[in-house]
Amino acid sequence: MNIWLIMLLGGILTFTTRSSFIFFVGERKIDPQLKQALRFVPPAVLTAIIFPELLLPGGQLDFSLGNARLLAGAAAILVAWRTRNAVLTIVVGMLVLWVLQWFLA
Repeated sequence: MNIWLIMLLGGILTFTTRSSFIFFVGERKIDPQLKQALRFVPPAVLTAIIFPELLLPGGQLDFSLGNARLLAGAAAILVAWRTRNAVLTIVVGMLVLWVLQWFLA
């Protein structure tokens, strides 16, 4: 029962935070500087989520060639930079990670 309550509260919290921006801002005109600053929020959040996973496997800083996540992330960054295709980036990153984990295990 606790898991259902947590899922319900999480859904309500997510809905509230997402709809609050629409409710409070609505049809008002957003300041161009604020609008420009808000463009940087998704990359900042994504970076905060991804980089610890790439650089701190097991809680230890690891820049070695034995860090499969770091190498797969580098491959994904290269694909994203060259193709600008999100699906291809994810597919290549996961394939490289799986192959490296198979070889390094």
